[in-house]
Amino acid sequence: MNMPRKSREKSENSTYHIMLRGINQQQIFEEEEDYKKFIEILKHYQAVSEYKIYAYCLMGNHVHLLMEFFKEDVGQVFKRIGAKYVYWYNIKYSRKGHLFQDRFKSEPVDDDSYFLTVMRYIHQNPIKAGLCKKVDGYKYSSFQEYKYEANIVDVNYVYEFIPKAEFENYNNEIINENCLDIETQPIKRVTDEEARKIMKRYSKCETATEFQALSIKERDKYIRKFKEKGIAIRQISRLTGISYYIIQKL
Repeated sequence: MNMPRKSREKSENSTYHIMLRGINQQQIFEEEEDYKKFIEILKHYQAVSEYKIYAYCLMGNHVHLLMEFFKEDVGQVFKRIGAKYVYWYNIKYSRKGHLFQDRFKSEPVDDDSYFLTVMRYIHQNPIKAGLCKKVDGYKYSSFQEYKYEANIVDVNYVYEFIPKAEFENYNNEIINENCLDIETQPIKRVTDEEARKIMKRYSKCETATEFQALSIKERDKYIRKFKEKGIAIRQISRLTGISYYIIQKL
């Protein structure tokens, strides 16, 4: 029996810190075009749904946003955004089904101090993930819009709180802030030895040459099974000699 969902906590001024994450920690952005497409969708629905964006960060398998909603509520907006991106993504990568884990997660942001805390936290996500040393070292966050040219972010609103001259220093100030975050569990990596056993068990192939001799239909069926068993794309490519791009498309 399905348990009733807990009601989402309502923000007094309809400002929220929102997080979307890939199902089973799956990547939702594989290459630059994917990041750009998601930003394009955010921009498209700004005109339709009349929301403001104050900060965002697109990571490989999740997204953080700081937004304010006026015309439509947060649930309706993300139903639109999620459906459009998943439809595009599934066509591009020849896949079916869900891309995002359950519903989005959100927390209300009801005071100015926490608003700034969340904004900084979002911009520092890539630093904490070890992808850069300073906030301006990551391409797919709203910090680039604050530093160079605004596209989808209302930068002037934030500059009412922090002078532009102090903005970069504020965002680089590392403080242990407790905000809404992705819940991660260690991913068990399949060793090459384990991967070879799995691949042999399903395909009956002893070598990469034998695997390459399979029909495309058989090959693709086995590759999907290898991925289901947790073998990484690059690992499958290395052990079978099949192109990384072909495996990724599957």
